[in-house]
Amino acid sequence: MKKTYTLLTLLCGIFFLTSCNKGETYSDLKDAEREAINKYISTHNIKVISEDKFTEQGQTTNLDNNEFVYLNKSGVYMQIVREGCGSIVENKESVELLCRFSEYDIKQGSILVRNDVPYYLVLSNQRFDYSSAPDKMLVERTGNSFSGSFVSGAMSSYHGSAAVPSGWLVPLLYVNVGRPQKDGDEVAKVRLIVPHSQGTVDASSSVHPCYYEITYERDI
Repeated sequence: MKKTYTLLTLLCGIFFLTSCNKGETYSDLKDAEREAINKYISTHNIKVISEDKFTEQGQTTNLDNNEFVYLNKSGVYMQIVREGCGSIVENKESVELLCRFSEYDIKQGSILVRNDVPYYLVLSNQRFDYSSAPDKMLVERTGNSFSGSFVSGAMSSYHGSAAVPSGWLVPLLYVNVGRPQKDGDEVAKVRLIVPHSQGTVDASSSVHPCYYEITYERDI
C-alpha cells in the first residue's frame, strides 16, 4: 500500500511539472509577439527607418519604399500615408475625431473588426453587424501626451471598452486633423504595427500585436 501511495505521489508530481512546463510565461508571450512582428515586417517587405531618419525626411515615410518609422518610446511602427488637411491637435485642446479603420491580429492572421467597409462577425451563434459609419472618439492633448475615449463605434462595441488604444494616439503628433473643404483636400491616413502594450484591452491581456489602417477626421 505504501509503495502504491509513493508511486501515485510521484506520478502526480511528474504531471504537475509537465503541466507547468507547458504554460507560457509573460516573457515567452512577448518573445512570440516580437517574432510575429518581425515575420510580418519581413513578409510584407517593410523597410524600418529610425526616428533620426524620419526627422531628416521632414517627418515623412517614403511610400514607394514601404517605409515605417520605429518610434522608440511607444514601440509602435508607423507609416504616414497622408499627412491630412487642417491642423494638428494643439496642446490643451480637446477635439472629437472620426475614424475609419481595420484591425488585423498579426499573430492569428485575421481581421478582428473594421468599419472601413460593411462588416459582420458571428460569435456564439449571434451575428454582429458593423456598418461603415466612422467611430467617434474624444481626444485631449497635454504637452506631447494624448488621452482618448470612444464615444461610439465598432471598436468600443467589439472590445467592450471605451478606452482608445495608446497606439492610435501616437500619430496625432505628426498628422493634421481637419475636414476636406476643397478639391485636393484629404483626411489623414496612417498604417500602424501596434504591440500589445499600446493596444486594446484584449491585445494587452492576450499579448498580441495588431496592424491597423486608420483615417482621422475632425468632427465639426
